[in-house]
Amino acid sequence: MEKMAHRDVLKEDTVESAVHDQYQQKPVAYDADGRPLYAAPLEQAATPPQVVHVARSTEPVPVEVSEETRRRHGESMRAFPWLNLSDHEYLISVVRRHPIGMWGPLLATSISVSLIFIFLMNYPYFSESIGLPMAPFGAVLLVGILMAILFLVGGYLAIWVYTNNHFFLTNESVIQEIQASIFSKKEQTVSLMNIEDASYSQRGPMQTILNYGSIRLSTEGEETTYRFDYVSSPKKQIAILNNAVEAFKNGRPVEGPTDSNENN
Repeated sequence: MEKMAHRDVLKEDTVESAVHDQYQQKPVAYDADGRPLYAAPLEQAATPPQVVHVARSTEPVPVEVSEETRRRHGESMRAFPWLNLSDHEYLISVVRRHPIGMWGPLLATSISVSLIFIFLMNYPYFSESIGLPMAPFGAVLLVGILMAILFLVGGYLAIWVYTNNHFFLTNESVIQEIQASIFSKKEQTVSLMNIEDASYSQRGPMQTILNYGSIRLSTEGEETTYRFDYVSSPKKQIAILNNAVEAFKNGRPVEGPTDSNENN
């Protein structure tokens, strides 16, 4: 009897083990190719690893550009062909320098050339007063004319350097062109997303009366500061810039003048 009872227990254990194995081997789901998926890995039939292949284009996907954006981009490139603008980027505002900055070179050049010609015209009187002979007058005249030409060229180059400093606001970034001298020029580009603060300042009665001043930009992270001086109507330009930054960061279209000459 004990042997029979022992056999019955073994049979029950075998049946339970078979049922358990059958339950373990029953798939709980199927993949896209119809292969069974199990809750626990099977020792006798291990599922091979699945490899997923992702196709990616070798060429960049072109960005869809609207007709209005394409038109404004074309106008911006025709007005300033040297700017490096993307296909969906266009000018919002062109910040120009106030003419007050040209007064210094103009006055210095005018006074210098006038004094040279006054001296040449009155050279006989000056030479007689100080006892100089009149023989070298031709050489003095040549030197005087050369000096006048040099002053004129220097004044022109000073004004050229001053007027070739630009500050551009686009629907995506701020581009600042700095012309420090004839052979020294650099360009700084800042994304509107990185601009943390934009402000302006006017100091003294002359800047207030003539409505010019300085604008200042500070960026996030690196704490870099960008400054542009002698700006005409700085309060208006900062208002346009702040509106563009707010719209860009909030995902709204950046609105602004379409004519780059409106902000002269």
